[in-house]
Amino acid sequence: MKLIKTKEAVGCVLCHDITQIIPGVVKDAVFRKGHVVTEEDIPVLLSVGKENLYVWEKEEGMLHENEAAEILRKVCQGEYMEPSEVKEGKIELTAQCDGLLKIDRQKLNKVNSIGEIVLASRHGDFPVKRGDKIVGMRVVPLVIKEEKMHHVEEICAGEPIFHLLPFRKMKAGIVTTGSEVYYGRIQDQFTPVVKKKLEEAGMEIMGNTLCNDDAGMVTDAIQEWIEAGAELVVCTGGMSVDPDDRTPLAIRNASDEVITYGAPVLPGAMFMLAYAGEVPVVGLPGCVMYARRTIFDLVLPRIAAGERLCAEDFYSLGEGGLCLNCPTCTFPNCGFGK
Repeated sequence: MKLIKTKEAVGCVLCHDITQIIPGVVKDAVFRKGHVVTEEDIPVLLSVGKENLYVWEKEEGMLHENEAAEILRKVCQGEYMEPSEVKEGKIELTAQCDGLLKIDRQKLNKVNSIGEIVLASRHGDFPVKRGDKIVGMRVVPLVIKEEKMHHVEEICAGEPIFHLLPFRKMKAGIVTTGSEVYYGRIQDQFTPVVKKKLEEAGMEIMGNTLCNDDAGMVTDAIQEWIEAGAELVVCTGGMSVDPDDRTPLAIRNASDEVITYGAPVLPGAMFMLAYAGEVPVVGLPGCVMYARRTIFDLVLPRIAAGERLCAEDFYSLGEGGLCLNCPTCTFPNCGFGK
């Protein structure tokens, strides 16, 4: 591109958008990249402060910001995402369905470390709704070396940086434990909370089984739900280290693999996740019954998206794993779990 005086630009092709800003009224392009400047355009250009203009002068080995943005779109866009039109060298991706956002953080950091390239996204491993913005991308200069964009393509190697896993319509069974509930000494206030969260995740609730603190009884209840077709079993209560709390033992006996018993999250330290074959079996600590947000809110969307979690997924929750119990809860638009 070359810089010329605006009054001498008639017949030239703009190489970038010209933006007009009127506070509280408009912020938009009055002329788009590719526009051929006419005599009538000169007063308008001068009115938005453009005494000089950059006009396109194609140079070998350089790419315009819009061309570079299209390359970024290709390496970022996974399935179930819709791109915006390129505007002022920027493209945004939005979700086409409700699901769990997954990000290849290593690739994201590598691309951003190249310089003159910007990929700004929301946090991964969190749910998004249809229409939510996922990521915005652009290059910083108006033109960028083509070799830099080739390096971006090499880093991504044909696999997009962003993936969206649609939520599945899963069947869930609930096992409510505790002798005090089983014998009717107190009202069950835990199961309604769990049902509400499962429904919010789009799951079908098959029902719930009441058990006392007998580990064998709880194990049998878990196995019965799995045999009935449950794709998730949630156990409530009995998750502490008290002698009468036998739910962790029951989950172990009903499962093939224990991922974690305990997690660096507050509220939710006594959380448990195991798998019976492909079926996740979850043990929920008592905090889920009364706290607005807990570890269950961090894990449930990942289960609903069909992701199989491992121990490393829980280790990484320590930083950001402290809920601050804000007077007005804005989760997930806060630091909890991030």
